[in-house]
Amino acid sequence: MHPRAGQLAQPSDLIDVDALLSAYYDIQPDLSDPAQRVAFGTSGHRGSALDGAFNDAHIAATTQAIVEYRSSQGITGPLLIGRDTHALSEPAWRTAIEVLVANGVEVLVDDRESWTPTPAVSHAILRLGPGGAAPAGRQVDGIVVTPSHNPPRDGGFKYNPPHGGPADSDATGWIANRANELLEAGLAGVRRVPFSQAQGATHGYDFLGTYVDDLPSVLDLDAIRDAGIRIGADPLGGAAVDFWAAIAERHRLDLTVLNPEVDPSFPFMTLDWDGKIRMDCSSPNAMASLITRMTGGAEYDIATGNDADSDRHGIVTRDGLMNPNHYLAVAIDYLYRNREGWRADAAVGKTLVSSAMIDRVAGSLGRTLLEVPVGFKFFVPGLLDGSVGFGGEESAGASFLRKDGRVWSTDKDGIILALLASEITAVTGSTPSELYRGLTEQFGDPSYSRVDAPATREEKAKLGKLSGEQVTATTLAGETITGKLTEAPGNGAKIGGLKVTTESAWFAARPSGTEDVYKIYAESFQGPEHLQQVLAEAREVVGAALA
Repeated sequence: MHPRAGQLAQPSDLIDVDALLSAYYDIQPDLSDPAQRVAFGTSGHRGSALDGAFNDAHIAATTQAIVEYRSSQGITGPLLIGRDTHALSEPAWRTAIEVLVANGVEVLVDDRESWTPTPAVSHAILRLGPGGAAPAGRQVDGIVVTPSHNPPRDGGFKYNPPHGGPADSDATGWIANRANELLEAGLAGVRRVPFSQAQGATHGYDFLGTYVDDLPSVLDLDAIRDAGIRIGADPLGGAAVDFWAAIAERHRLDLTVLNPEVDPSFPFMTLDWDGKIRMDCSSPNAMASLITRMTGGAEYDIATGNDADSDRHGIVTRDGLMNPNHYLAVAIDYLYRNREGWRADAAVGKTLVSSAMIDRVAGSLGRTLLEVPVGFKFFVPGLLDGSVGFGGEESAGASFLRKDGRVWSTDKDGIILALLASEITAVTGSTPSELYRGLTEQFGDPSYSRVDAPATREEKAKLGKLSGEQVTATTLAGETITGKLTEAPGNGAKIGGLKVTTESAWFAARPSGTEDVYKIYAESFQGPEHLQQVLAEAREVVGAALA
C-alpha cells in the first residue's frame, strides 16, 4: 500500500497533458516490442502514448481493420463512436473518424460534441439496429474510445459489434492481427482524410437525450422520486457528468452532481492503493473523498461513483463503500423479486470469480445460475433474448433487462446500477448495505480476496491450458475438493485458468494479460483466517500443477 493511498493527488502526481498529446502523434511504435503492438484484452486495446503503445499509428491501423472486419461481416449501417474524458481519447477519436469517413462509413457522433458513456453507445446500437429503429437487416456497430478506469496517461479503444456488447475474441483477434499487418506495412492500405473534411461528413446523434429519456423502462424512477431519496452522484471526472445532470432535471430527482469538474489530469482524485490516479469506483482509496463525505454524516441517502466511461459502479451508503460482490448479491435478490415482467426462467449471470453468495441467492430464488469465464461478452446472448435477467462481474460491472424483460444494454452499465441502489432503498426502506447484512444472516458471511503471485510467461501459458486432471490435490484448507474446473459450468467455455471448489470455499487462478503474475481469487464462508489458509494452499496447488 502506497503511503499516500486515499489522499488527494498533489501537483507532482499529475500528468503533463501537452507532453502526452505530443507523444500520441510523435512516437512511432517499435513493432519488435510486443508491448507496442495492437493487442485486445477483455476491454479493447489499451496503453500509453508515452510508451509507444497507444499512438496515432495504432488507432489508424485498428480503425482500418475494423472497417475491413465490418465489411466482411456485411455490416452496412452507421457506426456510432463515443469517447470518455481521458486526454488521449479525443485525439484517438479524431484519428478514427478520419479513417472511417475516408472508407465511406456513415459515422454518428454525439450531437453535443461531448463525451459519451459506454452504456449509452451500447443502448444506441441496440436502438438503431434491426430490433430497434433501423431498416430491416441494416446492422449498426460502435467504437468507444476509453481505457475505462485506467490512469490518466492511458488510452483505450474498444469495438462493439451489432449485438451492442464487447466484441468476442474471434472478432478482436482478427482486428488486432490485421491492425498489426497494417503497422508492419507502414500504414499502407490505411485510407484517411483530414479531420476538417471528415468532421463535416459525420452526423449527430442524441446519445444523452435518448438514453436518459428511456431510463423509466429499466428503473422505477417514480419510486425514487416519491420516496424523496437524496442522491449524490460523483462521475469522477468521467463521461457521465452531463448525463447525471440531465437525469436529475428530466426525472425530477433529488440528485446532486457532487463533482462536475472535467480535467484530463484528474487532480480531484485521491490516489489508489499503489499511489496512482485511477478512476476505480470500486476502490476504497480512489473513492476516499466520497466515503468520507458519506460516513461523516452527509445529507445524502445514497452516493454513487462511476469510472471514466461509466461502465462500472460504486455504491456508498453511510456504512461506507460496498464491496462490488456484496452489491451484486443485493441487486440480484431485489431485481428477481421485483421484476414481474421478466421470464420465469431468466437466469442469474455471474463470472466464475464472483462471490458464491450469488450462488446461494440464486438458489433461494429458484433461479438457474449461469457461471461464465471472466468477460462481459459471455452475457450478451442471454441479455439479448431475455434468458439472462442480470449479468455481473466482481469488478463492479453489470447490466440487467428492462422492466418488461426486453434487452436494455449488452455492455456494462454503471449508471443504471447506481440508480438501482436508490430504487432499492426507496422500495424496501433499507439501503443496499443493510440488505446485505440480512443476506449474511441467511446464507453466511463470506470473506473474499484477490492477490497476485509471480509467474513466468511459460508458467502463465501453462496455467491457461491446465486440465483438471493435472491438479493432484484432494483437499483444500481442510475440506474435500468438490470441483476442479477449467471450463465454466454455465457455457462450457475455457476459463483460461483453474477454479477449485469445496463445500464452503473456492479459489480461481488466472494468468495476467499484462504482467508476469497470475491472479488468485478466493473466498471462504468460514471467516478471514480460513480464507488466508485457502490462499496459501492455492499457491501450492497451482505450483504443483505447473511443476
